[in-house]
Amino acid sequence: MNSMVFAREQAPEFFKMLAHEIRWRLLQLLARSDYSGQELVRLLSQPQNLVSYHLRLLAEHHLVKERRSSADERSIYYSLDLETLRTLYFGAGNMLHPLLATSETEEILARETVARLAPLRVLFLCTHNSARSQMAEGILRHLGAGRIEVISAGNYPTTLHPLAVQACASMHIDIRQQRAKHLDELHGLTFDYIITVCDRVRESCPTWPSDPDRLHWSLPDPTQAQGTEQERVAIFEQTCRELLIRIRSLLIRIEQEHTAYTEEGSSCL
Repeated sequence: MNSMVFAREQAPEFFKMLAHEIRWRLLQLLARSDYSGQELVRLLSQPQNLVSYHLRLLAEHHLVKERRSSADERSIYYSLDLETLRTLYFGAGNMLHPLLATSETEEILARETVARLAPLRVLFLCTHNSARSQMAEGILRHLGAGRIEVISAGNYPTTLHPLAVQACASMHIDIRQQRAKHLDELHGLTFDYIITVCDRVRESCPTWPSDPDRLHWSLPDPTQAQGTEQERVAIFEQTCRELLIRIRSLLIRIEQEHTAYTEEGSSCL
């Protein structure tokens, strides 16, 4: 009887990175929100030098991105690099079996998820409510298909930036009818999720009576970009793509959390 011969390939370095408990917990936290290094130390209840070591390894493998806070330059925010993580994940799966190399598109997943969600109200905040929060509002309204009420505002609102309109239009999303709003206009409203998309507004974000889930996305301000008109347009479009990826991921995560909560409630009956 002929013996079977298996190709001996080293396990992908990607899986080795995920296998460590602290790194896995870091990725779990960053999959939900961006955090500063100090916050991650507190959430993990681990020594700062140990958390910093594992964050550095994840950054070196391009699984985590780091960005100096625009509110306090002494602080660094960490975020999950979803594009790289997805590429490495399916690439590693393909090494094991071709059927593990593909998945449903994010667009289909996001829309199917929205169809299962109960009505939600989401607030996006940035300082001037001119670009990042406006693009996020338009994208989520587009994906939400009427089942998600979405608002954006700022504590020092200015006007809707024309390049934000242009960036969304490149994705066939029309935000021309949106306008910049002050937080005071939202007095009395309750929200399920409040998402800050700039570091400065996070530091001064007010409390809300409904105790909503708070998430932070530490994104650079595209309105501060320098360069030619073409270069500035490219930066706005990159910010728009980053928001699209994060919002699709958010919708899927909300549905997962809602399902887990519902199942837990049913088991207690």
